[in-house]
Amino acid sequence: MIIRLALGSLMARSLTVGMTVLAIALSVMLFLGVEKVRNGARASFADTISDTDLIIGARSGSVQLLLYSVFRIGNATNNISWESYQEIAARPEVDWIVPISLGDSHRQFRVMGTTAEFFTRYKFRGGNSLGFQAGAGLEDLYDAVVGADVADKLGYAIDDPIVVAHGLASFSEHADQPFRVSGILGKTGTPVDRTVIVSMEAIEAIHVDWQDGMKVPGKTTPVEVIRQMDLVPKATTAALVGLKSRLQIFGLQRWINEYPEETLLAILPGVALQELWEIVGVAETALIGVSVMVVVTALIGMMAMVFSSLNERRREMAIWRAMGARPLTILGLLVIEAILMAGAGAGLGTAFLYSGLLVARPWVDAAFGLWLPIGLPTAWEVWILVSVVGAAALVGLIPALRAYRLSLADGMMVRI
Repeated sequence: MIIRLALGSLMARSLTVGMTVLAIALSVMLFLGVEKVRNGARASFADTISDTDLIIGARSGSVQLLLYSVFRIGNATNNISWESYQEIAARPEVDWIVPISLGDSHRQFRVMGTTAEFFTRYKFRGGNSLGFQAGAGLEDLYDAVVGADVADKLGYAIDDPIVVAHGLASFSEHADQPFRVSGILGKTGTPVDRTVIVSMEAIEAIHVDWQDGMKVPGKTTPVEVIRQMDLVPKATTAALVGLKSRLQIFGLQRWINEYPEETLLAILPGVALQELWEIVGVAETALIGVSVMVVVTALIGMMAMVFSSLNERRREMAIWRAMGARPLTILGLLVIEAILMAGAGAGLGTAFLYSGLLVARPWVDAAFGLWLPIGLPTAWEVWILVSVVGAAALVGLIPALRAYRLSLADGMMVRI
């Protein structure tokens, strides 16, 4: 009975109630949206590299090594000598190892030297492999495979020429040794999309006439001569390692970290990612705090609406009292109205969120490489919705207590 009365009262004030429900819905959509983006960002970062047991680089910090080897952010403090790389590759625990050589660029995109095995060993999003939308891999010394974003932004097609620049912000180009686009990778939502991939031998080839980071004046070795040279790499920036057994991870990690020939560091990608999220956790907290304040503002707006309507509803309350309604009934009526408005707002906000995700997910994935999961609300999200409704009940209790204290005579009194 009281719920039917509450629904009738809300319908009689449909405009103001509708605006309040919409405000709550938008705030709930924002709150849950921040949670979806936060969890999606965590999952996307974690899925950037999978099925890789260790990442090896020069001694620095684990987060720094992860950033420059996987996300192409920052620079290495040093390289790994090729002799050390080969010794690690020869360890009985190692199933496969892929070198990564960084340092050059192409029109603000990173150039990465590696081996053909990279295209089969690199996994993302729980084990997905790289695929080609056009062309093939590295077959010639001057072949280059470009990521999807590189091809889209620079308009590259198969057989287009590419000139690699020395360093990341350098105007010195290896113009005498242009590359050819041999393949274009499919979209992955990882830093591979923004990478130009060449062979390790190609990295050595374009630096034949360079010494100590500078081109030797007046020296230009013909390409035909370079092709006949021994282009075994002298060093690599980092390496991705897969082991025969995960039980051997910590033993090999300790051996590499104590390697006597040079100072190296081996990290577990998952552990380094967790450290990275601890660093950016302040930003997450700030986003959640802003979302909470938006929800609180919407609930305060609802309370203000109920307060403003009390004066108009004084006579209505008095009539109910005259018909035998007890003060507790009036109090319960207003609290139920607040619960119904918050419940409708929470449901509408959830519907807005999932509708928006269905529309925006392909665009967000293509533009930012951020995969936003769409599934049933998690236990945490359900708890958020219940908390919003519970908070609305508490907020609605304040004007309800005011109405509870109003006397029958006060409601029947005509105010001029």
